[in-house]
Amino acid sequence: MSDENIYIEQRRKKAEELRAKGIAPYPQNIKPSHTAGEILSKYDVDSKETFSVAGRILFLRSFGKAAFVKVADYTEKIQIYIEKQLVGDEQFELFKSLDVGDFLYAEGTLFRTKTNELTIKAQKIALAAKSVRPLPEKWHGLQDIEARYRQRYVDLIVNPEARKTFIVRSKVLQILRDFFTKRDFLEVETPMMHPIPGGAAAKPFITHHNKLDMQLYLRIAPELYLKRLVVGGLERVFEIGRNFRNEGISTQHNPEFTMLEFYQAYATYEDSMRLTEELLEALAQKITGKTEVEYQGEILHFKAPFVRLTMHEAVEKFAKTDPKKLPPEKLLEVFEQKVESQLIQPTFVTQFPTEVSPLARKNDKDPKFADRFELFIYGREIANGFNELNDPEDQAERFHAQVASLHKGNEEAMHFDEDYIRALEVGMPPAAGEGVGIDRLVMLLTNAPSIRDVILFPQLRSPKL
Repeated sequence: MSDENIYIEQRRKKAEELRAKGIAPYPQNIKPSHTAGEILSKYDVDSKETFSVAGRILFLRSFGKAAFVKVADYTEKIQIYIEKQLVGDEQFELFKSLDVGDFLYAEGTLFRTKTNELTIKAQKIALAAKSVRPLPEKWHGLQDIEARYRQRYVDLIVNPEARKTFIVRSKVLQILRDFFTKRDFLEVETPMMHPIPGGAAAKPFITHHNKLDMQLYLRIAPELYLKRLVVGGLERVFEIGRNFRNEGISTQHNPEFTMLEFYQAYATYEDSMRLTEELLEALAQKITGKTEVEYQGEILHFKAPFVRLTMHEAVEKFAKTDPKKLPPEKLLEVFEQKVESQLIQPTFVTQFPTEVSPLARKNDKDPKFADRFELFIYGREIANGFNELNDPEDQAERFHAQVASLHKGNEEAMHFDEDYIRALEVGMPPAAGEGVGIDRLVMLLTNAPSIRDVILFPQLRSPKL
């Protein structure tokens, strides 16, 4: 047997011995009066109250008839002093059966140790839950990185940085919601399963509904449904939700990822860029306390305004190539291969070729280009927005071109969505919309090198047996 299996057997035996004594290893009705964080921030030894806490044992040091234990709940870690004379023989025997990883309930008063650490002097203890699988002693380092993703529950226990990252992620989502609701945007929910894939150039996941006997696609983007709502009179809408794309996995890509999409009637993509600057500056300030964010050794400046370049200007400046000599698809290819990685500071790139922008409105002065932008930070696309195409005839032509590309083998091309054309025929006001990648944004704000560091349960290959 491996060392781990030996420990597991020992712990299971302890659980059985507790049951034999009439002690439940997994009791209910454990109700602590305070969190560790509350006690440490609000109270001191002059308090005459009796406190009770519950948390996972992370450290245990015994001195025979007394011991110090550190437990952690969702707020903080706190020390507990357990002495046989104070808790009695029966409860001290229970204590001796506990292991690091178990959940402990403790009740008592406060005092400070010789090292001035605020500590609970236990008068009563109880087992809150038994852990039969020991926590790893060494969990950090590249050799364990995949184990951390597969066993996120362990990662969150032993790695404070992981917990901090996901607390930041939660705060980012709350800030986004507050930002848009304060500007009269309505948060909505649109379907996750689509009869026709659309809203982005991507290969979809396909599923089947048995009762309806029809093929469905996990959504690659909510765009076409959100714009239907603009047609219906909900002129400012946003959605935060998962998208699914049957594509590669990398440090920047996960098959399911979180997007913010918002649409605003009577706005232009210039308005969207200004709104995005305001949003990102506010996020940086509220999450980090400043507008300069350190990411992978670079200082990123989130103070508005951001740099603005047309795609032509970007290719000319960074690729040292004459963009006027390049056809639309080759222009985009040169931009993606030679320019993107050099856009470190927040930079809006505008005027994408219409040919590669099937849902964006053509520029009035030069129809070969669309009124579209993408925001790049640290060489990565963070956001994509444009003036929405609301001409049903133009949109139908673009869809037909996409279908022709689909038939030639382009698995990322869009299908023809008749109902969406019908919606545009009802009439959609001039509008601008945008999608923002939440995962990549959280990466920047938490200095995370991989998208897997900011997704609680990222998609991984099946483990080798």
